[in-house]
Amino acid sequence: MPLHQQLGIAGAYVLTPEPVRDQRGWFTRYFCVDGFRETGRDVRFVQFNHSCTSRQGTIRGMHLQLGDAAEDKLVRCIRGRVLDVLVDLRRGSATLLRHVSVELSAADGRAVFIPRGVAHGFQSLCDNVELLYHHSNYYTPRSEAGLRYDDPAVEIRWPLTAVDVSPKDRAWPLLAYGFSGFDVTLPPGEDG
Repeated sequence: MPLHQQLGIAGAYVLTPEPVRDQRGWFTRYFCVDGFRETGRDVRFVQFNHSCTSRQGTIRGMHLQLGDAAEDKLVRCIRGRVLDVLVDLRRGSATLLRHVSVELSAADGRAVFIPRGVAHGFQSLCDNVELLYHHSNYYTPRSEAGLRYDDPAVEIRWPLTAVDVSPKDRAWPLLAYGFSGFDVTLPPGEDG
């Protein structure tokens, strides 16, 4: 069963696997619905995605879905290393506008759980990075939202100069002065 370490955003966790090793190699479970209920969440994933990022320094994000398409995500790096970043954009959250980052790598096998209403993105720390994404809702283009990776209201400190950012990710609007968050139903304990 993986260890669940809460991050500095309400409802966000790093999941650290505990591999069983023998002469053949290792086996690990990095997510279990029953085990994750200990965090107070009942999560079911309906869509899995796999990304490959070719160039070191590339930033993908910051993405989320809103409304009926709001989703929890579980992200794991299976090749290379990334700095994974989460930004809380949930109205009423005790951690609104807080961001946290965690390095994920294929070598450590950790995964990060991102609750709905929290924007997610990453920067590749080497070439040819691959990530697996588990989503609790289906991708719905009309429900897509985002945050600029360089929004001064959040002040994310990326470790490398951004070399590749998609036009779509460069076009997300900056947060307006007084931004109070997006409406997302918060589980008990994650509201102010």
